[in-house]
Amino acid sequence: MRRPGSLPQARVSGRLLLPVLLLVAAASVPAREAAAAGPGPSVDVQAATEAWLAKVPADKRASSDAYFEGGYWLALWDFLYAAAVLLLLLSTGASAWMRDRAERLSRIRWLQAGLYWTQLIVAWTLLQAPLSIYEGYVREHAYGLSTQTLQAWLGDFAKILLVNVVLGALLYPVLYAVLRRVRAWWVWGSLVAVAFLLFVQILAPVFILPLFNTFTRLEDPAIRGPILSLARANGITVNDVFVFDASRQSTRISANVSGFMGTERISLNDNLLKRCTLPEIQAVMGHEMGHYVLHHNYKGGAFFALVIIMGGLFLKASFDGTVRRFGARWRVTGIGDLAGMPLVLLLFLAYLFAITPVFNSVTRTLEAEADLFGLNASRQADGAAEVALKLGEYRKLAPGPLEEIIFYDHPSGRSRIEMAMRYKAENPGPN
Repeated sequence: MRRPGSLPQARVSGRLLLPVLLLVAAASVPAREAAAAGPGPSVDVQAATEAWLAKVPADKRASSDAYFEGGYWLALWDFLYAAAVLLLLLSTGASAWMRDRAERLSRIRWLQAGLYWTQLIVAWTLLQAPLSIYEGYVREHAYGLSTQTLQAWLGDFAKILLVNVVLGALLYPVLYAVLRRVRAWWVWGSLVAVAFLLFVQILAPVFILPLFNTFTRLEDPAIRGPILSLARANGITVNDVFVFDASRQSTRISANVSGFMGTERISLNDNLLKRCTLPEIQAVMGHEMGHYVLHHNYKGGAFFALVIIMGGLFLKASFDGTVRRFGARWRVTGIGDLAGMPLVLLLFLAYLFAITPVFNSVTRTLEAEADLFGLNASRQADGAAEVALKLGEYRKLAPGPLEEIIFYDHPSGRSRIEMAMRYKAENPGPN
């Protein structure tokens, strides 16, 4: 359920973990009737879908809708706030000052790039902190989705900063060597970014994610056995299942099949074990194995590479003109000038913000493919429907069609339950 190459940002519990939460309320009479109807063509898909949705009390539904719809505005405010911070760094001369300081500290170009990046990411993080604290801590607690104390949250926030410092110090010297020396910098710079993305994907399961959570082997054979059996049946050659302690951060459930080139790992969080039945766990793991078997890491990576390359073309078209107009005021001379990085980030963020509906639609399609794979692999239609309701604790369950296209990077709860009920109707047998 994770987008390829995503890294932890200001909110570990929301970005680092794949979400889902607490099952709400006992089943209503209509929902019991839908379950009693049993599998097979006699199942009325639409009626069964509505019966599942009716299990959620009105107050829980209203809270979920408010949380998710508030995220629409947060996406806008995230962009505007980030743009304001980057413009502040440019217009005050802070970026040029950081460049000059890096050049005074070392005459070695690659070290200058690393020193500049370190100053930039620290300044960026501190200036973004008020919105990050509201969005990642205050708001998550207000909706009952976070379990962290402020001290623990700030600890993870500091770890994210450290990871960004280290990764950026590795990437930017290489990137700026390309920007300074290569005429077609938008092409080669994009390829460097893509290669680095793949490098981080290899590192993340083994070296980055354990910084935020403790991973241990799942010992319960009643749960581990069916998961490994499902993996073997679908060509996934792993010998262990790992559990990570997401409950120290969040009430959401999550799982993933991550890594490649020898770093493959099946992981699920402790909330999933505590809050879900075995059929639900199997439904979730079938979905995650679908991502792996259907090569979504590679397909999603290829799409993200295309996004980066197209972003490079956008930078080519917009960066030089902006520098011609404002460069003297900002003390930025061109694309190879370290002080121009806030402008690069600003333009690239504007490009990503503009293509959000396209990005969401592509990832939502991959998620729907994994949903269908998971149903066929696990044969747990009711388990998948229960999980969709848990996801509904923080995702609006029944958006309008256009709303889903623009804002959803996963299928909505209604779409997922309808798919599960259609599978149940067409596949007589245990579900």
